[in-house]
Amino acid sequence: MSASPASVPHDRPSALTDRKTVFLLAMFCCLLWGSSYPAIKGGYALFGIATDDIASKLVFAGWRFALAGAVLLAWAAASGKRVGGWPARTLGQFALLGLVQTTLQYVFFYIGLAHTTGVKSSIMNATGTFFSVLLAHWIYANDRLSYGKAIGCVVGFAGVMVVNLGAGLGGLLALDFTLLGEGFVVIAAGVLAAASIYGKRISQGVDPIVMTGWQLAIGGAALLALGYGLGGTLTRFTPASTALLAYMVLLSSLAISIWSLLLKHNRVSLITAFNFMVPVFGALLSALFLHETILEWRNAIALVLVCAGIWLVTREPKAG
Repeated sequence: MSASPASVPHDRPSALTDRKTVFLLAMFCCLLWGSSYPAIKGGYALFGIATDDIASKLVFAGWRFALAGAVLLAWAAASGKRVGGWPARTLGQFALLGLVQTTLQYVFFYIGLAHTTGVKSSIMNATGTFFSVLLAHWIYANDRLSYGKAIGCVVGFAGVMVVNLGAGLGGLLALDFTLLGEGFVVIAAGVLAAASIYGKRISQGVDPIVMTGWQLAIGGAALLALGYGLGGTLTRFTPASTALLAYMVLLSSLAISIWSLLLKHNRVSLITAFNFMVPVFGALLSALFLHETILEWRNAIALVLVCAGIWLVTREPKAG
C-alpha cells in the first residue's frame, strides 16, 4: 500500500528528523497555538473591541495575518527562496487557500471566541483533529478510518459534549451551547481541517514557508477589506496593545511555518500526535491569564476525553 505524498519524506535534513528536535519544535508550536486563545481575548480588551463589534474583530484578525504573511515572505526572500513569478494556477491555489484557511476560518473563530470562554474554545477547537481524520478517510486510500480512530473520534466528541453541559443538577439535560459561540468555534475547526488537507497538496510543489506566507497575506488582506468595509476600526494603540499584536504576528508566522516544515520532513502521524497538547496549553493559559476556571468537573473531564481521543486517532499502529 503506497503512502500519501505528504507522508513520505525525501532528502530529510537531519535536524528536522531528530526525535528530540521534533519533540521540542512540535511542543513549541502547540504552546504558541494554545496561547492564542487568551491573546485574542486580551486583544479585544486592550483595543476596546466590544463583543458585538464583529467588523473590528475582523480588522484585528486581518492585521495579524496580513503582517504575519508579509514577515514570512520577507524572510523567504532574504533566504533566497522563490516568492514571486508564479503561474496563474499556483496564484489561484494560494488565493483559495488563503480565503478558506485564513479568512473564512477566522471569521468563524474570532466571532466564536468572543462569545464563549478561552478554556471552552481551546477544547472545542480540538475537534479539528477528528474532522481531519474523517476527511482523510474519504480522500486518501491509505488513511482509512480504523477501529482505533473511530473510537478516538467518539471519545473526543464526547468530551465536546461534556464541556457544553449546563451547570447545576439540570446540566445533564441542558447544553450550554450557542451557535454564535461554541458553534462557530467548531465550524472554524472543520474549515481548518479541510483547508489543511488542501494545503498539504499544494506544498508538494511549493516551499511550505512561501505557501504559508502567501495564504496568510491574501487571507489577511481579505479580512481587512471585509472588516473595514463593514465599518470596523482598530484604535487604542498603546505599548501593551501593540506588543500583543506583534506577539500574535510572530505566533502565526513561527508556528505555522515550523509545523509545515515538520510535516514536510516527517511522517504526518508522528507530527499530528502532538495536537493533543494544544487544548492542554490553551486551557491552562486561558485559566492563568483570563482568570477562567479549569477546575470545574466538566472542563477537567472534557479535557481528558478530548486529549485521549486525539491520542487514539493519531497514534501509529504497531508493526506486524
